[in-house]
Amino acid sequence: MRNSRRVRRTGWARSAPVRALREFVQVIGVKNVMRRELSVEVYGLDELRQVQGAALIVANHASHLDTAVLLSTLPTKRRRRTAVGLASGYFFDSPLRAGASAIAFNTFPIEEDGAVTTPAKLLAKGWSVVLFPEGSRSRDGFVGPFQIDAAEIAVNARVAVIPVGILGTYAAMPRGSNRPVPGRPRVSVRYGPPIIPGSDETAGEFAPKIFDAVKKLLAEDAATWWKAQQGVAEVPEPPASSWRRIWQQSDPPVKGGKPPAEKIWRR
Repeated sequence: MRNSRRVRRTGWARSAPVRALREFVQVIGVKNVMRRELSVEVYGLDELRQVQGAALIVANHASHLDTAVLLSTLPTKRRRRTAVGLASGYFFDSPLRAGASAIAFNTFPIEEDGAVTTPAKLLAKGWSVVLFPEGSRSRDGFVGPFQIDAAEIAVNARVAVIPVGILGTYAAMPRGSNRPVPGRPRVSVRYGPPIIPGSDETAGEFAPKIFDAVKKLLAEDAATWWKAQQGVAEVPEPPASSWRRIWQQSDPPVKGGKPPAEKIWRR
């Protein structure tokens, strides 16, 4: 493969000089873009703050916006010590894209063979790691099946998983787009209670818990406050035809009934 190993090495992005540059890029650049282009709401930061030290942050994936939106809602201390695992395709087949994403978002490649060496090493060093277990962006905005890699990492590293439901990024910037649509569409980011694997729990047993937690967060966004509290909110089944799924997810999500919490970038 053409210079594949050279392109995929992004450990340099966690050196002190690059971390200082990334702070400038994220706070001055990403923060302002998010505020100008989107209407981002964040919920559940109290759940996130229950976890001290390294954690595995697991979210659904519908748009290239997901990484920027998620990082922009993390508390400052955790954001500075968070790396993002992405599929080793689009972002890592070009030196320019690999370098830019590593500088801006501290990304590293998840190898196509499912290797989990880098996330395990980062967690052991106290870094939090963001993973999108669907493997790639949703083609229609609906959440797809989760691969088992995230559960394996959590079980082997004995770290808490923080589930995250991201809603609205598909409508804001679907596949094929290179910038958000006009009008500051609504995007919701919901952090759920941390999930800790049991001492004898296998990855196969733990994986469905992660998937269900993320789906519940997506369902809660559109539910009434009462349904969210009763645990009866559910993600609707996607329509059978692909064009209807895409059409249904093309409008920004309508705000549900749960009382709002802290806003984006509030410390």
